[in-house]
Amino acid sequence: MARKFGLAMAVAFLLAVCGYVIGAKAQSNATPHAAGAPEPQSGEKKAEEQFKNIQVLKGVPADQIIPTMQFITASLGVECDFCHVQGAFEKDDKKPKQTTRKMMEMMFAINADNFDRHREVTCYSCHRGSVDPVGMPPVMTEEPKEAVGEPKKAEHAGEKNDEEKKGTKANAGPPPDQLLDKYLQAAGGAAAIDKITSRVMKGTIDFDGKSIPIDIYSKDPDKRISFTHMPEGDSVTAFNGHEGWLGMAGRPLREMHGGDLDGAAIDADLHLATHVKAMFTEMTVSGTEKIGEHETYVVVGLRDGKPPVRLYFDEQTGLLVRMVRFGETALGRLPTQIDYADYRDADGVKIPYKWTLARSSGRFTIQVSEVQQNVPVDDAKFVKPAAPVEHSPAGHPAKGSSN
Repeated sequence: MARKFGLAMAVAFLLAVCGYVIGAKAQSNATPHAAGAPEPQSGEKKAEEQFKNIQVLKGVPADQIIPTMQFITASLGVECDFCHVQGAFEKDDKKPKQTTRKMMEMMFAINADNFDRHREVTCYSCHRGSVDPVGMPPVMTEEPKEAVGEPKKAEHAGEKNDEEKKGTKANAGPPPDQLLDKYLQAAGGAAAIDKITSRVMKGTIDFDGKSIPIDIYSKDPDKRISFTHMPEGDSVTAFNGHEGWLGMAGRPLREMHGGDLDGAAIDADLHLATHVKAMFTEMTVSGTEKIGEHETYVVVGLRDGKPPVRLYFDEQTGLLVRMVRFGETALGRLPTQIDYADYRDADGVKIPYKWTLARSSGRFTIQVSEVQQNVPVDDAKFVKPAAPVEHSPAGHPAKGSSN
């Protein structure tokens, strides 16, 4: 999948902030070449049922194919046309496509043979943003600097086991419950937060050097829709509590699936501070990390059948400074990082007036200028339009990709 598919659709695509998370657990009976890849849940389409010429990724959920292509582009620093024939994605005319298939099989075999089928090695393990893996260590070009304090933790280290492997100090700091309680009080307390039934925000979204007006409507329970006012028409990201969709003027809607819905539900929750504890089956304080001017405690929350979530709470104020979520693909996880800033009081609750979302495919910042709460918001605003649905991002045929 191309990472440059037009500003309007890119904005809509990025606004589905959680990425493509499939709630399935890793396969326990996967074929050897697909060790560690998620398996379809009941009723989900398999990749070969939706896309043409699927060879290596047979049996993988169809919704994982586009995110998996994103994982490859991010790991190798390439675009779709490096492997694919534009307009005919099912063709095998390009040699890099054949090489990619062999590399995926090698990766699956390494994990199956050496790591008990757990996904420890990915494309990024060797490529690190380059087509050609680096096979030797570089020479030292400057004198080493003395380490100061704790080594910075990788932002993609999401699970407790990953934290332990990287030498971070688990449980360094107050207990997780105490940090979440402090966050709840800092955000205004349960009584004030639970009084909020709707929120309307107006502001701008800064993306690719452009500043574009955006309106965001939220309504309890768990409804949220944003309208980015592009020159060619509105780019829309919506979630109505059950369904989610992306769209723009002149193009078919694209439905959200799996973790798109998971992330959209988190973002649509007007009472997140009161609900966050219930999200997790287990929480660990993995240590501290400095984000800008903020010293933060890092809480890793585990969830059944879903990737972990990392929460960064300001040591002084207790407010949420950053959230990192992970999207599953057949080859590895893609992180989504959201930084929250410019907290202000609105009707007795503290909310961020600014947030920056970063993914491997790009980043944007939303700056809110106006907030109204507990105002009427018509339920009709959250009704999905009756229109043909495209199951792949703009510019890519629904049955054109192969791998």
